[in-house]
Amino acid sequence: MTIYFYRVKDKYGCFSNFSPHGFELDNKHWPTSEHYFQAQKFAGTIYEEQIREVEKAIEAAKMGRNPDWPLRDDREEIKVDVMRRAVLRKFQTHEDIREVLLSMGDQDIVEI
Repeated sequence: MTIYFYRVKDKYGCFSNFSPHGFELDNKHWPTSEHYFQAQKFAGTIYEEQIREVEKAIEAAKMGRNPDWPLRDDREEIKVDVMRRAVLRKFQTHEDIREVLLSMGDQDIVEI
């Protein structure tokens, strides 16, 4: 069976990058994995911190897609690892959602 998720308020919303499960990574607190993912497009610049500080994940997503902000040169090479680090840390930090994830066994989990 495949588990599908999208909206935070749905049954498996904890899998969303917009879910309000903050974590510490790179010596900073990140409100969501979306904040971290989008900010890393601009690591080491003022934009990274601006994205980290916005309240909502949707704001972080919009800022991360700003065509006027220069992306880091290695963006394509590192983006999967950036997401992997964020999601791993999110589930390491929050026991309740880690239990949901582990209860999936070997089922596929797909964002729709």
